[in-house]
Amino acid sequence: MEGALTNCMLTTKDFVSNQQVKWCPGCGDYAVLNAVQKTLVDLQIPKENAVFVSGIGCSSRFPYYMATYGFHTIHGRAAAIASGLKLANPALSVWVISGDGDSLAIGGNHFIHVIRRNLDLNLILFNNEIYGLTKGQSSPTTKKGQVTKSAPHGTIENPFIPGELALGAGAHFYARVPDTNVKLMTQVMLEAEKHRGFSLVEVLQNCVIFNDDVHAAITGKDSKADNQLILEQGKPMLFGKEMNKGIRLNGLRLEVVTLGENGISEKDILVHDAYCADPTLHAMLTRMKLPDFPVAMGIIRNTTSEVYNDLFHGQIENEKKKSEFKSLDDLFHSGNVFHVN
Repeated sequence: MEGALTNCMLTTKDFVSNQQVKWCPGCGDYAVLNAVQKTLVDLQIPKENAVFVSGIGCSSRFPYYMATYGFHTIHGRAAAIASGLKLANPALSVWVISGDGDSLAIGGNHFIHVIRRNLDLNLILFNNEIYGLTKGQSSPTTKKGQVTKSAPHGTIENPFIPGELALGAGAHFYARVPDTNVKLMTQVMLEAEKHRGFSLVEVLQNCVIFNDDVHAAITGKDSKADNQLILEQGKPMLFGKEMNKGIRLNGLRLEVVTLGENGISEKDILVHDAYCADPTLHAMLTRMKLPDFPVAMGIIRNTTSEVYNDLFHGQIENEKKKSEFKSLDDLFHSGNVFHVN
């Protein structure tokens, strides 16, 4: 009997569709696809219970490559369509696949409101700081001053920090991961799916054609130890090749310190608490950027709150109990009606 159960276990191959993957060689999207498939295997989510909903963009081809249910929808509207799907069938594991342009430009309104409502969805935000599918125009996350197809003299707009935008909208789960670390990505996505409510996972993803090496300073083999802060719950915020650098709170601001200098010890280093209800420190971690700070990676915020789909269906059940009408026939035969002989 034990052997029979083992044979029923889902594997990564069970989530690989029969469609040819049509991303550019070297694209960071491959790593995300790999991590998501590993996540579904680790959680043993039945294929018929998982749905991937995408908008428009390179990343939005994702549903074709998953052997699950999926919708390739319209530009910026994936979160809205996924919301309806989750409300119609709350038992489904619903994943929204979107790019920085898809979610933060044309889909910006849906993005903030799906966060505000706290539906039980997972949104993976592929952030390559460019419009890749339409050949290299500035996106809402493109760095100020960068030359692009739509800004030949350099963009003059201030970019969004996706995590800051999400926390401002009331996010209860926000994580950031690089596309070069599939292990960390999988760990984060596992926790995102376990989280009750809306989960945002921002992936720093490389576009090899139109914005190559955009995250190289963060993800490069020789620089990542000093430029990434991998957050772990309940552990001090240490980083660096020697793990001798840390983040300390000095008044109302964060600062980088080195253990052993000026009497600094591990006691002075902040300890990460993703479960803290107050988002103040989470927002400060989200805003950290090079060259003054390492970029925070991992789960930055993970708190609980009422979930929209639970409230929605609870409200329906309460109204059913109170209603004098128990069926459509009751409604049709109420009030002023005509009896035809």
